Amino acid sequence: MKGEVLGDLGLHMVAEDNVVTAIDDLEAGDEIPYDGGAIELAEDIPFGHKIALVALEPDDTVRKYGEPIGQATEAIAPGEWVHTHNIESKRGRGDVDAAEEEVA
Repeated sequence: MKGEVLGDLGLHMVAEDNVVTAIDDLEAGDEIPYDGGAIELAEDIPFGHKIALVALEPDDTVRKYGEPIGQATEAIAPGEWVHTHNIESKRGRGDVDAAEEEVA
């Protein structure tokens, strides 16, 4: 398997990623070992969903697979669920690409 499984709970694909993917349904209070410590889950997180490994501020880039997958729309603490309620996808967004070209 590519990536690293952290504590039998999450898959961390590459070192640059600031999220980990739940490999099972996880419960609030579960702990994921990370960077010499542990990240306690703030809430239940469904299988396949993302969990913040570091604090993210609004407009911070969310990275998964070593690639940017979106931007935080609000502050996200380590251990919180990262999903459509607190990030906005930038992948495949022609409207974003067009706006960036206009600025350039």
